[in-house]
Amino acid sequence: MSKLLGKPRSLLAALFSCLALISAPLALAFSSLSLTGCASSAASREISVSGSTTMLPIAEAAAEKIKEEQGINALVSGLGSSAGIEAVMSGTADIATSSRDLTSEEAAAGILQKTIIAHDGIAVIVNPENPVTNISLASLRAIYAGTITNWRELGGPDETILVVNRDEASGTREAFKEIVMQGTPFDRTAAVLPGTGQVRDVVSRTKNAIGYISLGFVASSYTKEKVKALAIDGVYPQETAIQNKTYSISRDLFFFTRANLSADACAFLDFVLSDKMNATIEEAGYLPLSAAEKSAQGAASASHDAMKPTQEVG
Repeated sequence: MSKLLGKPRSLLAALFSCLALISAPLALAFSSLSLTGCASSAASREISVSGSTTMLPIAEAAAEKIKEEQGINALVSGLGSSAGIEAVMSGTADIATSSRDLTSEEAAAGILQKTIIAHDGIAVIVNPENPVTNISLASLRAIYAGTITNWRELGGPDETILVVNRDEASGTREAFKEIVMQGTPFDRTAAVLPGTGQVRDVVSRTKNAIGYISLGFVASSYTKEKVKALAIDGVYPQETAIQNKTYSISRDLFFFTRANLSADACAFLDFVLSDKMNATIEEAGYLPLSAAEKSAQGAASASHDAMKPTQEVG
């Protein structure tokens, strides 16, 4: 009888052994799947970059390159410098791109840290058919204040000047307001447009219009319509004039961030400041920082080390 019982017991033992052999690979497979899910999650890391339409070419190019090289997915939007700054201050974006510096109120909040990304000139543009090639800064101010209203007053044709301005969320408007208007109010009857592209388009199609855009958008590969940049007090918005500050309507382009910047956002900041982006910044029509400027400002990895969240050990 014991011999008969021994066979079922041995068969059961063999069965349990087989189950054990089968379950081990399955457990390993499920474990590997779980680890793969974590890796996939890490590979699809996201940061939010929001703000200036002027800086879209820089931010979008950097987002494409860093996605390929480091697997960081930067979601870039251009709703205006003020909107980007507000988004970072409220914690809904990681990096604000801005074509203006902080206002006194924004700076007083003590929330944001500034990084200069590139240099730019604001070009005053007219239709190519307009014979006017040069105006003074004072005349430009008078045009946008509404006190000079006809091109005849500037040596041009007897036509009313169509003044095209930017909306209040625009960093380019804020820079223009500070540098050109110098406390003089804008003419309220001017046309107000929300983006750089719209300003360029209207001026390119309207013979008597005047507007202002970033130098990087004067020559555009996206449209056949052309615009002409005016000299201001005899100086055209060109690279050398912007570098040596002889072109009066020049500015810096910024990234603004909060403290405790994530490692991925830090990597994006470092990438934009790296030499890898110099050619892209130049192709967009802006001037990258010199090696001396980068050194003086400090690389993002150094200046933002204190922002990175501390990792717990153990």
